[in-house]
Formats: sequence, C-alpha cells, structure tokens
Amino acid sequence: MAPQLLGAILSHDSDEGRVSVRLTEVEAYLGEGQDPGSHAFRGRTPRTASMFGEPGHLYAYFTYGMHVCANVVCSPVGEASAVLLRAGEIVDGVDLARRRRPTARLDRDLARGPARLVLAVGIALAEDGADLSRPPFQLEPPREPAATPVTSLRTGVSGDGGRPPFAWRFALAGDPTVSPYKRHPKA
Repeated sequence: MAPQLLGAILSHDSDEGRVSVRLTEVEAYLGEGQDPGSHAFRGRTPRTASMFGEPGHLYAYFTYGMHVCANVVCSPVGEASAVLLRAGEIVDGVDLARRRRPTARLDRDLARGPARLVLAVGIALAEDGADLSRPPFQLEPPREPAATPVTSLRTGVSGDGGRPPFAWRFALAGDPTVSPYKRHPKA
C-alpha cells in the first residue's frame, strides 16, 4: 500500500482554511509480532487502537514528548498496519501552511518530515481514528501511478526494525520535499 500513496493528495479543512499535501515520502509498518519497528509489534494498546481499526482511517500519535505524526491505516479491522506520512509538497493552502510553520525557510520544507507535515496540514492528535474519506479530511489517490519509487531503510528506527528486510521507506526520486535519511543513533 505504501508506494501507492506516493502522489496522493491529503487535504484537511479547519476553521482557518484548507491545506492539501501531495505525498512524496512514506514508510510502511506491519503489525503484531511481524515488524519490530512497529508500534503494534507487541499488540494492541490504547495508543495503537486505531492502528487495529478500519483501513483508510488516521492513526495519529504523540512522539518525543512534543510532536504528532500521522499514518494511514491499511489492514482489515483487527490486523495492524499503517503507513507513516513522512513528507510532501503543499499544493493548496500554502499561505496557511507558512503561518503554521514559520521557521520553514523554503516552501519545500513546509512538510518535509512527519511532524512538520502534520503541523503544516493542521492535523491534531485528537483526530486519531478519523475517517480520511470524510470531512475534515479528503484523501485522493494519485492521478497516475508514481514512477518507480526510491526505497531505503526507515528513518530513525533502531534494532531489527531499522535493518533489512525492513527497507520500507518509499519516496519519489529526486523530489526536493523528501526528507534526508537519518539513521537511528543505536542502529
């Protein structure tokens, strides 16, 4: 599912307006007992409940005590898997995204990284579990399949989940909004 999300447009409406991002980088995570890099590896918890929910819904989580990250749930109910939205190009609502991300020097940096993407688009942790096909969200598949994506190890994942065979980071080759690879310090 992850490579199929490259080029998709995720839109989010708020009282401030709409921001839309074209996804340029994602990472895949499998569920319980399958993927040591996944939040769901050890089973369902209150934090991961939506990851075990309906496909096409949002799995949002708080990380590092300061950031929210967003994922698209991909497996049937009861089976956890999700695709982390790592980076994208803001294609609608650029001025609003700039106000939300005033430290971004260039527009390519507005949603370059998972926490930055969430800030620019305006996704809140309270929206965890939301249906991405209903307001305030809209997830449109890409108009045409992306060219063969670049694949690599997942960024910042330690232990076995940060090594092959988990090279499940997918990105549009040469796109300036793709975030740089960061190896986990313990990897």
